[in-house]
Amino acid sequence: MALNRPSLSRAITECVSDEALSHLKTYKYSSVDKSPVSEYILKPWWNFCVELLPLWLAPNMVTLIGFGFILINVVFLVLYMPDLVGPGPTWLYFSFAAGLFMYQTMDNIDGKQARRTGTSSGLGELFDHGIDSLNCTLASLLETAAMGLGTSKSGVFTALVPCLPMFFSTWETYHTHTLYLGVVNGPTEGILFACMIMVLSGIYGPGIWTEPLVNHLGENWTFGYAAHMGTTSIRDLWIVFVTASLLVGHIPFCVINVVKARRSRDQPVLPVFLEWTPMAVFTISIGAWLYSPYSTLMRENHLVLFCVTMAFVFGRMTTKMILAHLTRQDFPMWTVMLWPLVGGAVLGNLPRFGFPAVSKNVELGYLWAYLLFAFVVYSRWAWLVTTSICNYLGINCLTIPYEKQVANQKAARAAKEAAHQGIIANGLKKERLH
Repeated sequence: MALNRPSLSRAITECVSDEALSHLKTYKYSSVDKSPVSEYILKPWWNFCVELLPLWLAPNMVTLIGFGFILINVVFLVLYMPDLVGPGPTWLYFSFAAGLFMYQTMDNIDGKQARRTGTSSGLGELFDHGIDSLNCTLASLLETAAMGLGTSKSGVFTALVPCLPMFFSTWETYHTHTLYLGVVNGPTEGILFACMIMVLSGIYGPGIWTEPLVNHLGENWTFGYAAHMGTTSIRDLWIVFVTASLLVGHIPFCVINVVKARRSRDQPVLPVFLEWTPMAVFTISIGAWLYSPYSTLMRENHLVLFCVTMAFVFGRMTTKMILAHLTRQDFPMWTVMLWPLVGGAVLGNLPRFGFPAVSKNVELGYLWAYLLFAFVVYSRWAWLVTTSICNYLGINCLTIPYEKQVANQKAARAAKEAAHQGIIANGLKKERLH
């Protein structure tokens, strides 16, 4: 479809203007990763893996392939363990772990592939973090199933809580223009921990997470507190651990960095907290809908469908923040995709307002309609934004132009030849010395 058609041009301009796109030409990616695990253990693995990739493979395609590992496992989940409790076949848990690890690998080598092929651009960050946003609920859904939590309150919490740290990290990046990853962070240790949970579930079964701790530790290791521990399980401690790490180890540091950045530019601080509005609406609406005693979604086991829908909603919300960061636009305070979520919260609580509760078929039909709406709106917006950036910068999204491929191959051959000549020269030098 030609971009000079008036209707398409107007649609693209609605998403991002040429004035906003002009900032992409001076864009430079900035990140800080303080994780020792990332630096000393995973980075050598990532450097090894990126050298295996062909030079014709576009960085965004690397990101998409990584996301494909998650999508395949979501399909496996629906086919083999739709109740999210199981136990499922042993290989399924190992597949979850392998898929999540490969997602992490691809997510970290796409930038290296971009530098290796000379195709770095702001689109790469938008695409990368946009996929991360979609993955928040989907990968966590696999973790929910691996722990056998089902559609319980703990299962809903585990599947959807990762959206919170992702939002605050993106909000922090918008204001500081730098992605900060701490000594212990979600994209590194968090994913490895989730992989470990999946592997252990494959070995011992998911029941280990919901079984009382006394059964695991035995009387000799409870230090006399066995009677007081009762039915406390790892799942119960898991909820406390995740909540504490979020409220103590993540959000405060995001706030501190944003406050420092604002003050360094002599900008007011208090208004930035109003930018939490979309996330507050997102979180409160989910809780009000799913945890309502009048809602049937949890009782009828529709958490997978709900999480897929939320993936598009949260993906749109977060990606708009990333785009605003890249193009120096005002912070996006709302997205149209939140309105049906608010509507769902109301629908699930009609008796509180004096109306009869809707049937399970009506509520499920509403959720399916919401999924269709979210998919269409998200896809259209993503295509328009990606198209506008590609055309403005003269690049492709998922492919590398043939001319660039040829140039990369020539540069690679020249580098190999230079390295070979250097080895020969060093060898001759050593012979002369001997």
